Amino acid sequence: VHGILIQLPLPDHIEKNKVLDCVDKNKDVDGFNIFNMGAISLNREPNFYPCTPLGCIEILKFYNIDVEGKHIVVIGKSQIVGLPLSLMLMNLGATVSVCDDKTIEIKEITKTADLLFVACGCPNLVTEEWIKEGVIIIDIGINKIDDQTTARGYKLVGDVDFEAVKDKASFITPVPGGVGPMTIAMLMKQTVKACINAS
Repeated sequence: VHGILIQLPLPDHIEKNKVLDCVDKNKDVDGFNIFNMGAISLNREPNFYPCTPLGCIEILKFYNIDVEGKHIVVIGKSQIVGLPLSLMLMNLGATVSVCDDKTIEIKEITKTADLLFVACGCPNLVTEEWIKEGVIIIDIGINKIDDQTTARGYKLVGDVDFEAVKDKASFITPVPGGVGPMTIAMLMKQTVKACINAS
C-alpha cells in the first residue's frame, strides 16, 4: 500500500485529528497529516499537499496566472480547502484575505479581489455585485439544488452564480467539471509519487 486517505467527514464519535495523524506521512496522499500541514504552514516542502488546494494551484500554473503581489480573497476556512489553500497562496507571494460567514461587509472585501476562491458550500452565493471587473474566480463549491427539469430531480452548482458573473470575470471555473476533476487528478499524481518514493 503506497497511499492512504481518510474519507471525511468522519462520524462525530471518531476523533478526526487522531485518525489523520495515524496515517504515515509518506503515504498521506491526501496531505492532511500534521507533518504535511505543518510543513505547508512553515513554507517548507511537505511530502504531499491537500489535493483540492493543489488542484487549484495547478489550474493557475496551467493558465500562467501569477499570484505574486495580487490580492486574493478566499471564502471558507475549512482545514480541507480554505486553510491550506490560503497558506499555499501566501507561500507563492500573494496577499490573502480569508473570509467566512462571520466576516463583516464581506462583499466590500470580495470586490477588492484580483482572484477569488470560493469554498463555503453555499449555492450561488457570489453574484455580480460581489466582484470587480476582470476578477479571476476559482469556484470550489459543489452543491445539489432541486431541478425538476432533470431526470435526477436536481442539478449541481457551485458557490458562485456562474451565469451572473461569467461576463464580468476574466476567468472562471465551471461546476461541475472545474476543480473537482483536478482534485482527483492530484490524488492520483500524489499516489504515483508515493509509490515512486517507496521504491
